[in-house]
Amino acid sequence: MALITENNAQYYAGTQDFLVSNAAAGQAYTCTFDTDLVFGSHNPLETNYALNNFKLYTAAAGVATYTEYTAAYTVLNNVITITAGIPLNTSIVVQLKTKEGGQYGNRDAYGDVVEENWGSYAYIKLNDIIDNYMVGYVGDGKLVNKVKKSDVLFFAKRGLQEFSYDTLKSIKSQELTIPPNLSVPIPQDYVNYVNISWIDQAGIKHIIYPTTLTSNPYKTPIQDGQGVPTQDNFESNLQGTSIINKRWRDNNLKNLDRELDNSSFWANIYGGGFGNGFGTVGGQYGIQPEIAQINGWFTINERENKFSFSSDLSDKLIILSYISDGLSIDSDTRVPKMAEEAMYAYISHAIISTRSNQPEYVVNRLSREKAAKLRNAKIRLSNIKLEEFTQIMRGKSKWIKN
Repeated sequence: MALITENNAQYYAGTQDFLVSNAAAGQAYTCTFDTDLVFGSHNPLETNYALNNFKLYTAAAGVATYTEYTAAYTVLNNVITITAGIPLNTSIVVQLKTKEGGQYGNRDAYGDVVEENWGSYAYIKLNDIIDNYMVGYVGDGKLVNKVKKSDVLFFAKRGLQEFSYDTLKSIKSQELTIPPNLSVPIPQDYVNYVNISWIDQAGIKHIIYPTTLTSNPYKTPIQDGQGVPTQDNFESNLQGTSIINKRWRDNNLKNLDRELDNSSFWANIYGGGFGNGFGTVGGQYGIQPEIAQINGWFTINERENKFSFSSDLSDKLIILSYISDGLSIDSDTRVPKMAEEAMYAYISHAIISTRSNQPEYVVNRLSREKAAKLRNAKIRLSNIKLEEFTQIMRGKSKWIKN
């Protein structure tokens, strides 16, 4: 049985056609997209209509012009039931939303449903992982004699989270502009950052590095004349704005000795290096490699849950790359087929190792099997191509300067 269930029109254009062969009311049409239909309402005047991930179009027999169908219909389990009668030989088209606006009607089926489905053959859904595991690994004479499906679901989700951190291609990115306050909120599904870069007029990335030159205080209590924090009527410490953050935000980065005239140069070298308050930070002598760059800096403000940037990055276009855990939205809950076996091994080890009175040699065997299959998955997903590696190694005869 073939594994590809969509035809070319379904996959590339997000469309499926039907021809009315029965004019009676209540006719049902089953859609076979890999993407499930999401239905809110048939009426464009209702708020829930915006929840639909598709649009329905019809064209009379022999007519090439399609118009959106907004009469009453319902959707359940990818089956569209049209409650009114439609003339014979009418063409019905289900159009999934796409960034280009679809192919029918007024090309107003705007969204990204079609694009999200592209490349989906390389992945297997988490629900399919669970179903396959119940069939292949659970039962009499199998590795796991009996287990609740809810337990398999729990360990599958945990496995997807762990794999997302260092194995799966779970890196997301956002295109943002740094506002005048030099801060952007941490993304909703953020776990850890990969890198942050600002983009120049040619579209080229320039990496922004984290810095230890400054810090973001987690608490900013207001003190009295004796240095003791003061309280409000509810006996909680009064909090003020951060003076450290303000000084860093208002700082002119030229003061970090990246541009020195003769007088300030000799003052820093022979005068103790504290004339401008920063010493040889970023200077020509005594330079610290971790801050020897001119692309700006960022810090993570844990108190406000924001990324904070240095003043020279104001109004810059940046791209923020970060890691999620693969569970934030439904479209994320999928596993590359190259890591499918590793997921099964993870679930098996998790189930057996958390049960009492299990033979230690079985637990150890499953642990080794899990590690081996995870290693294989990492190698497969590393996506190393011989031609690309050869191109990089053409410069192997060059001296590596230290």
